[in-house]
Amino acid sequence: MRGERPKGPRLLGSVAGQVFVLTAVIVLLLSAAAVVALVLQARYDSEREARNRGLAAATTLANAPGIEAALRAPDPTAVLQPLVERARMASGLDYITVMTPDGIRYTDSRPELIGKRAAGDIQRAAGGESFTELYTGAPADGVRALVPIRDSHGVVIGLVGTGIELGNISDVVEGQLPVIITAGVATLLLAIGGAFLMSRRLRRQTRGLGPDELSRINEHHEAVLHAVREGVLIIGPDRQLMLANDEARRLLGLTAEAEGRHVTELGLEPRTAALLASGREATDEVHLSGDRLLAVNVRPTEGMGGRHTGTVMTLRDSTELATVSGRAEETGRRLHLLYDAGVRIGTTLDVVRTAEELAEVAVPRFADFVTVELLEPVLRGEEPSGAYTEMRRTALTGTRAEHPLQPVGDVIRFVVPTTPMAVALESLRAVLEADLTTADGWRSQDPEGAAASEAYGLHSLIAAPLQARGVILGIANFWRADEPEPFDDEDLSFAEELAARAAVSIDNARRFTREHTMAVALQRSLLPRALPEQNAVSVASRYLPAEAGVGGDWFDVIPLPGARVALVVGDVVGHGVHAAATMGRLRTAVLNFSTLDLPPDELLGHLDELIDRIDRIDHSSPGADEDDGAGGSGARAPITGATCLYAVYDPTDGRCTLASAGHPGPALVHPDGRVEFPEIPAGLPLGVGLGGVPYESVELSMPEASRLVLFTDGLLEDRGRDFDTGLRLLRDALGQPGRTPEQTCADVLAGLLLPAPSDDIALLVAETRLLEAGRIARWDVPADPAAVAQIRQAASAQLAAWGLDDVVFTAELILSELVTNAIRYGGEPIRVRLLRDRGLICEVSDSSSTSPHLRYAATTDEGGRGLFLVAQLAERWGTRYTERGKVIWAEMETGGGAGDPEGPVPDLDALERLAW
Repeated sequence: MRGERPKGPRLLGSVAGQVFVLTAVIVLLLSAAAVVALVLQARYDSEREARNRGLAAATTLANAPGIEAALRAPDPTAVLQPLVERARMASGLDYITVMTPDGIRYTDSRPELIGKRAAGDIQRAAGGESFTELYTGAPADGVRALVPIRDSHGVVIGLVGTGIELGNISDVVEGQLPVIITAGVATLLLAIGGAFLMSRRLRRQTRGLGPDELSRINEHHEAVLHAVREGVLIIGPDRQLMLANDEARRLLGLTAEAEGRHVTELGLEPRTAALLASGREATDEVHLSGDRLLAVNVRPTEGMGGRHTGTVMTLRDSTELATVSGRAEETGRRLHLLYDAGVRIGTTLDVVRTAEELAEVAVPRFADFVTVELLEPVLRGEEPSGAYTEMRRTALTGTRAEHPLQPVGDVIRFVVPTTPMAVALESLRAVLEADLTTADGWRSQDPEGAAASEAYGLHSLIAAPLQARGVILGIANFWRADEPEPFDDEDLSFAEELAARAAVSIDNARRFTREHTMAVALQRSLLPRALPEQNAVSVASRYLPAEAGVGGDWFDVIPLPGARVALVVGDVVGHGVHAAATMGRLRTAVLNFSTLDLPPDELLGHLDELIDRIDRIDHSSPGADEDDGAGGSGARAPITGATCLYAVYDPTDGRCTLASAGHPGPALVHPDGRVEFPEIPAGLPLGVGLGGVPYESVELSMPEASRLVLFTDGLLEDRGRDFDTGLRLLRDALGQPGRTPEQTCADVLAGLLLPAPSDDIALLVAETRLLEAGRIARWDVPADPAAVAQIRQAASAQLAAWGLDDVVFTAELILSELVTNAIRYGGEPIRVRLLRDRGLICEVSDSSSTSPHLRYAATTDEGGRGLFLVAQLAERWGTRYTERGKVIWAEMETGGGAGDPEGPVPDLDALERLAW
């Protein structure tokens, strides 16, 4: 409603509110200052009165009759103490003291101080000077007066000191505080009340608006009045012109001094002046102004309370309406086309497709044919070299299928510098060739092609360079054949705008192509190039990068001691080079930790701790926050959101131990085709900063020919599919018995792969095998050194039965050392196991968790060479900890001659005595 104030304005946001707060703060500060000044003045007056009273009393007593005789009496204290005490009581002082010239008290209000020396500036009084001072010391702090006592000859024979304690002076001031504070509060309340009434009135006048709003309203009014394409006149109640905008001055021919004049003095047409003078309303009345026909509207204006404040007249030139309407329609079409270009160009991060979208947008609404040529480096995602005389045609779209233009894929060369394309590339501006029949440079470039184009009907051309960040990417050519009107200057500007928008999208696609190519190359270089040879499982794998950018998915197959194998799959959240690099760091860490032969849950715990330590080092290192010169921060992003699933399969008993760090669990396909998704404890993702939270592992029993399928969530989830739907599709794809791992991978991707996956996909299918019972030999060893020879004999017989006579001696020596060490330093039960896999594996287990260490024994040492011999004879050796102790293992190749020793055969029994 007119004149209505805004509802619920904020007090501090309005001008009135700010004036009120400012006034209240000033009054409060002034009142506080006045109260403080009054208190200080009262204290000063009380102190001055205390000085005067003390000095007067001391002077009176020093000049009292008989004071000289009393001082010369044998016992001045007995004479003076009663007199002085009565004088103190009568004067209201806190103490009066009579002293010798050197400050020894004859009298005092505190008898215990009599005979003691007074502190302070006694020498001034002894010198004959009377004074007052602020005194600190015994008997109390206060205002003290000292006056000398003179005899009849003017000689100082004593001193009189009087004083009032500071506490009593403060009591006087405090007694006046209520009156002072009451007066200050009353003054403050009156002033704030006046400020409130003033701000209330100001609030009504400003309608509760703030200063920024008032300034913004004024700026908006000024901008609208002078930018609008309608004339506006504001007439006051006295019919004087108050304001005329630029359009009104143009339409009516007003001078710069028109404001302030009466409407009849402005030189207007009589009919128009009469309308303004009358003040009546008018709607679209046509008035003549020179050779213009103006559509006039007049409306009265009202202020607060409905008070008439004048009139407003608006003017429109009806003679320009037709022209403006036609231009507006054309401008609307162009704007709509630019909007479509912004929506339709750059929908994919593909260079070729982006060029095609540019051509499709412009045909047929702007041109009949559009060709786009791009530099070869741009098509490959590389930086343009700077040479642009040769390009490849990338897109061609027209209103007709048949045309004389060179097809997509041809190399276009601009060898004639006067062609429109060459001129546009050289000047970095679009070039208009309105009539191709007169374009000599274009005709000389390809005379035969130019003749065919003219015969076809191509008659007008705009060549617009595609440039982004000041670099030429290619050129877009707009042709007209069906439209008889040639291109004009407005079309030239529009073509430049369209080409500029498309160039940005093409450059974005080019840069994405470059980064995507780099990330894919980095990702593939960090993934395993070939899966290692091992007999525990038969493995097939797939890795597919996302269309939107390479992520951090990875997989691994890691052979472990004891014929076991570790299966790993992981995912780093995010895309791009950083995600790929992070994946490489995590994969390397897993490979390193796997050499320690840790259980899956412990390995994930160490991995999480390592990531947290790496993040702290990266962000605390010097220069971590500095710019890296590539437009970004030099600090690495933290490794958060990474997940990992780690599984260890043992072919000797068919058991698989798994642990997960926030990663989806695997699928287990039984030999009969039955599919299940075992429950895996879902631990926290790696690097979330909650160190110390343990991971849990689970153990599965897997029959031979079972398939363990590990995958990342990109296989199941996508923008149009949830996780549960993906699991259902995965179950359907896996539920076919008798499939090899390679066939299983193909079935899974055929059933779940989307045309354009939004996330990376890593898939690992492992078909389990069991080590035949005939390839495993076990013995329990009693804790008796004599059992070592028996184990050697049993192992020799077993190796001979396996046909491994070439490694018998080496195996006997290694077993002898390992068993001897277990008997001497380990605990029962002690067991020996031989595994015949790709090589021979010797394992000795005991219940002790003490780990042996390789060392070099001195020439005088009797022992310490056993583990050194094992390390020299075995291909690999190490220690694996179990829940009830440890296993020391050693692996040997079973090729010919590997176990033949050089030189004389040592005495094994003697070596047992030198072991460890």
